[in-house]
Amino acid sequence: MPIKQLPLRKEIAYSAGMMGWSIMTNIIIVMLPYFYLPPNHSGLTPLVPQLLVFGAFNILSLIAASGRLFDAIYDPFIASLSDASENPKGRRIPIMKWAIIPAVICCSLVFFPMVKGESTLNAWWLTIVLAGFFISVTTYIIPYNALLAELTHSTEQKVKLSTYQQVGFVLGMIVGALCNNYADLIQEVFNVTDRSQALQYTIFGLSIFSGMVMTLPIIFINEKEYTEGKPTHIALLPAIKNTFRNSNFKYYLISDFAYYIALSIISSGLLFFVTVLLGLPDSDGGKFMGIMVVLSLAFYPFINYGSKRFGKKPLVLVAFAILSLIFVTIYFLGKLPFSPTMQMYILVIFASFPLASLGILPNAILADIAQKDTLETGENHEGMFFAVKYLFVKLGQTLGIAVFAMLTVYGKDPGHDYGLRLNGAVGFVLCVLALLFFSRFKETKNSE
Repeated sequence: MPIKQLPLRKEIAYSAGMMGWSIMTNIIIVMLPYFYLPPNHSGLTPLVPQLLVFGAFNILSLIAASGRLFDAIYDPFIASLSDASENPKGRRIPIMKWAIIPAVICCSLVFFPMVKGESTLNAWWLTIVLAGFFISVTTYIIPYNALLAELTHSTEQKVKLSTYQQVGFVLGMIVGALCNNYADLIQEVFNVTDRSQALQYTIFGLSIFSGMVMTLPIIFINEKEYTEGKPTHIALLPAIKNTFRNSNFKYYLISDFAYYIALSIISSGLLFFVTVLLGLPDSDGGKFMGIMVVLSLAFYPFINYGSKRFGKKPLVLVAFAILSLIFVTIYFLGKLPFSPTMQMYILVIFASFPLASLGILPNAILADIAQKDTLETGENHEGMFFAVKYLFVKLGQTLGIAVFAMLTVYGKDPGHDYGLRLNGAVGFVLCVLALLFFSRFKETKNSE
């Protein structure tokens, strides 16, 4: 039977899956440091000791890293399993459906510590449930992203579907970033006096909602009707090595890795930048995140047009350059000659273009790389390219959380905020590195 073109309603269903896992991963990135090592004026109690290991790493940064370590080992395994699957219903969706319930449970449990106070028992608990969450969500993400290369059959289709994906992702960012706003509402409506309890109720509800949204691609897309991928016959380790033989992929991967470290630093520090450096209420964090995302949506038509007119590479390079300047601004937040609110508006306005470009284009670029490799080698191992990418995405996110948590040792409270400002300097260096490496990427225009 001929392969069908994915209709708009199913493109939206596919993109909804991105929104679901985006909500949960952004809850972890944004709320984990704030919930377990809160600033003094937040109304929350620290839940893990602020102890240093090797004089630099605190417990929270090591916990985040250990959870991703399990995930890193698991990523190539699930990609290999998906690429080699001979399930009559498809290689991707039958695996994705098993991940949803465990991801919902583990995301919720991350914010239900064993002890209501500072305790090493909470650290052990967090290590276990974080590992469970990362492994569960990976079982969904890797096959899900591999579908992008298989559901689309031209560069224009890839950019279009990647744009819809990014809409789902940024909507997930907004929903996740508004945690404190929902908690305010719960406290007001239901007379919940305990701030941590209000946040727990919020995150539990958001996790359930995320799981429901993640089922939409599974319900509405019959994989076999829209893809023609065949099971690959390359063993796990040779398949991983094959991806690194692609020099374009290596430049892509290094720049993407640096970018996700920087992005994770911004996400982890958002509530601290708003409340400590600018002295604004924590609920403003979600508000400004929402404004930034809405503004980024305005750039989507330009990104689609610009990628056809100029190519994807120039837009990505400009985005890295702007993002590096944003990190310089973070270093000086609260000291600029504008009101605190105006300083945040400046940040979110300038961040909207990088958010749009770096949300839409990298997945479309990788889908092109994977499709070209399939044509050259005859092996359909798109899943492995996305597995290696997301292995480095997750390592980058983990390193970002770890760097942010580590630097809080040097100050994370009003009047003692040098550690928060240092994140701006680190982010600047990372974005410059990303720009330099991606400048060596060789783009093939109009690949079909």
